[in-house]
Amino acid sequence: MFKYFPHTEEDLQTMLHTVGVDSLDALYADIPEAIRFRHDYQLPEAMSEVEIRKAFNMLGSQNRQLTCFAGFGVYDHYTPSAIPQLLQRSEFLTSYTPYQAEISQGTLHYIFEYQSMMAELTGMDVSNASMYDGTTSCAEAMLMAVAASKKARRVLLSGAMNPKTVEVLQHYALHQDIELTTLPVRNGITSLDDIKAELAKGGVAGVIVQQPNVFGIIEDFTGFADACHEQKALFVMNSVAADLALLKTPGEWGADIAVGDGQSLGIPMAFGGPYVGYMCCTEKLIRKMPGRIVGMTKDNRNQRAFVLTLQAREQHIRRQKATSNICSNQSLMALWVTVYMSLLGKQGVKEAAELSYAGAHYLCDELVKTGRFTLVYDQPFFNEFFVRYDGDVDALLQRFIDAGILGGIRLDDGLLIAVTEQRTKDEIDNFVKMAAL
Repeated sequence: MFKYFPHTEEDLQTMLHTVGVDSLDALYADIPEAIRFRHDYQLPEAMSEVEIRKAFNMLGSQNRQLTCFAGFGVYDHYTPSAIPQLLQRSEFLTSYTPYQAEISQGTLHYIFEYQSMMAELTGMDVSNASMYDGTTSCAEAMLMAVAASKKARRVLLSGAMNPKTVEVLQHYALHQDIELTTLPVRNGITSLDDIKAELAKGGVAGVIVQQPNVFGIIEDFTGFADACHEQKALFVMNSVAADLALLKTPGEWGADIAVGDGQSLGIPMAFGGPYVGYMCCTEKLIRKMPGRIVGMTKDNRNQRAFVLTLQAREQHIRRQKATSNICSNQSLMALWVTVYMSLLGKQGVKEAAELSYAGAHYLCDELVKTGRFTLVYDQPFFNEFFVRYDGDVDALLQRFIDAGILGGIRLDDGLLIAVTEQRTKDEIDNFVKMAAL
């Protein structure tokens, strides 16, 4: 009757006999009675399709859709409606790691296009076929730096990095015998002098910075790469992907590895995921790069073909020998940002970044004019800025919520506010009006 139940009573008895018990109760005998659930599940009666749609619509109507001025690594960018429609095609939704090139040309092709776009966006030589998210991508870059150095086990972190990313780095470093040193923040940015001083102590495998940093500030990394390379350390930049349409690229700064989250390339915020981490690097580091890499070649008919390349088999089947165990990412979200960049084109991605930049600067100027807000750091910023409010920040945020606005992120004693191309002038003006009350 219930075809989706995988085991028959005979199957269960066979398995119980194999493990040496005669019942399911005996199998779970070690579980204390006090924590066993002995009641009926509070499940509703069966519903028709019409009834269950109405039930979920009523449940969804309890949510409040707030106008988002929050960022902190996740941004409310526009998603063209064509993207989810295309990604719902079965050949994308059900595909997996394309080991068999002969039957996976479509998947390999779009991955190759993704790599090409990300390499161009970051100004780097090569890109892998995406990571799970920006934080784990940054952690993998840390491991790459240590693996490339062979002896050095210390990694320097800018103090102006997103603390969520730092937590993941600390978690990865804990059991890898990697020492993390956080550099102080000076007037909202990372000091080259501090980096040089730490590098001079020796044993540094890499330096990781963020652009724009956690305060939204656009940092000047002149001399950073040279300082790292003089001491045989790698220079790693973690950037918001969409911002690179306007900013100087990691490649132009001389970075060895460029990482970050691609969520800003049209992926909905979606309560934290799924997102996509990108990783690009110089050609000399390509064999240290985790994940998959797709290459283009010619088949026996001299036609263009795509294949997985430059990876040892142990990457997938011998965990202890792998450069990383992030290897089965199905790349659906990489396809998402590929379609996004294809639909908008170079100019469209650039214009979205310009609108975000202009909206943030307009909002910041208007808030300062109220006399109740001050910009914490006198530094150039992109689409996110850090201000101090002369009143109760928590009360202000609640007032925003009551007005249907997600008014930013509480950071230390200030407020981190972000603007994207989705925010209209009326919405920004209303934000200022509510802030000035």
